[in-house]
Amino acid sequence: MKKHVRILLTAVLSFALVGAFALAGCSSAPAEEPKQEGNTQAQEPEPTQEAVELQIFAANSLSKAMEEVQDLYMKDHDWVTFADTQYEASGTLNEMLGAGSYADILITASKGTMDTAVDEGYVDKATRFDMFTNELVIVTGESSDLKDITLADIATGDYKISVGDDNVPAGNYAKQSLSTTDPACWIDPDGKTGADSAGKGGTFEGTPLAGMVTEGSSVGNVCSYANSGDVDLAMVYSSDVYRFGGVKIVGTVPADTHKNIIYPAAICAESTNSDAAKEFLDWAFTNEDAIKIWQEWGFELAA
Repeated sequence: MKKHVRILLTAVLSFALVGAFALAGCSSAPAEEPKQEGNTQAQEPEPTQEAVELQIFAANSLSKAMEEVQDLYMKDHDWVTFADTQYEASGTLNEMLGAGSYADILITASKGTMDTAVDEGYVDKATRFDMFTNELVIVTGESSDLKDITLADIATGDYKISVGDDNVPAGNYAKQSLSTTDPACWIDPDGKTGADSAGKGGTFEGTPLAGMVTEGSSVGNVCSYANSGDVDLAMVYSSDVYRFGGVKIVGTVPADTHKNIIYPAAICAESTNSDAAKEFLDWAFTNEDAIKIWQEWGFELAA
């Protein structure tokens, strides 16, 4: 009997030792890492856009609208800034590029001036497109009693007028229109009239407007002459009325008396930011809020 008791105690002790070693083994095992939900790989930082500054050369008449569009663009494209945008007569912009000035984008107020930019290699021809349209109007100072003025009224020679000089597309269109009156109020050097004329290089001498015309170096100057009363009437774009104020529209020049008023845009041949320049132009031409700004300032998108 005692022998059986010893055997039983020995078995019980053996099981106890085995259990103790098992517990010791469990306690020495490394603790499991808590499971992570989702992607266990380190998150890559989002790539940042490289900062870019765009230089735009644009026709004078675009200044107010362009400033608003640029501000809107930078809100959603904070890596883009704009250098001091140059607003000049389109011919002057070409002269600046020809003299070595740098620009990423050129927007002119006539096809003719953009044709020159293409011919001279200032812009990449493949990037050229028509951006806006405009219309030519007859204006007078806000305090003037004049109203309902036509080209025929101007052709009487009873009014002093102002138009842009040969570097100002609005002046070219005005001269084209004045060449169609009877009698003609502006004489093309090649005897051409209306849309067939370039609106440059001619004369008012020998017409009813001889000695009655003040030419301005910009549409801003042309508007100021009417606003101040230096002249009775001026011929400018409808957008200039919104831009400068101080004048009111008293007549619209028939569209068939001059070339279509088109604002072409293109990326400059020397641009080092051509991709960013194209992105801005595409956005400016398609973004609904940008389009509203252009329209508020008197511009319509070209079809």
